[in-house]
Amino acid sequence: MKSIFNEIDSFFSRDPAARSRLEVILCYPGFHALLFHRIAHFLYNYKLYLFARMVSTISRFFTSIEIHPGAKIGRNLFIDHGLGVVIGETATIGDDVTIYHGVTLGGVSPEGLPKGSPRHPNVGNNVVIGAGAQLLGAIKIGDGAKIGSNAVVISDVEEGAIMVGIPARKVVKKDKLSDEQQEHFKAYAATTEGEIDSRQVLIESLAKEIEEIKKRLG
Repeated sequence: MKSIFNEIDSFFSRDPAARSRLEVILCYPGFHALLFHRIAHFLYNYKLYLFARMVSTISRFFTSIEIHPGAKIGRNLFIDHGLGVVIGETATIGDDVTIYHGVTLGGVSPEGLPKGSPRHPNVGNNVVIGAGAQLLGAIKIGDGAKIGSNAVVISDVEEGAIMVGIPARKVVKKDKLSDEQQEHFKAYAATTEGEIDSRQVLIESLAKEIEEIKKRLG
């Protein structure tokens, strides 16, 4: 029960639209999906696979969130809105993770993999995954990473990295951010003015070189 109350508080603290804990209990599909998953995962661990899938199917019907019973989920997962979230069988999610609607933690084909090998992402602690992001394959997402909305991540992400784009690439800090800016929770893993796409850095660098060449030739 204590962990359930902690999850309620995590929803309440990360969503400014939540006005009370009772509202979270009654109206938040992400919270309902986690309750269903506790039951389904319990059944799955006892090899009652059919009953586990039945529970997860009922959960999907009522919440539009699909979590495979085999997925391992840590403490205080916050699924905001939740519509269209899919979490695969061998996915692992750490503590205090935030996931927005439309996110997929998807697997790759098991062909060529040893039996029982992970096919889905391993997400670390305090990760934020923006709406529509797709994390595919047995990749590792480091603690504190932020995955921007609609990013497609197909390779490992280091701790604290910010990833955007298709395929996802790392955002770099244009200027040194204060500790407060770095630690502040950012909904949807949105970037700030002090953070820019690494490709933008490359383009700006190339543009400067071209201007230098023009000056020399002119």
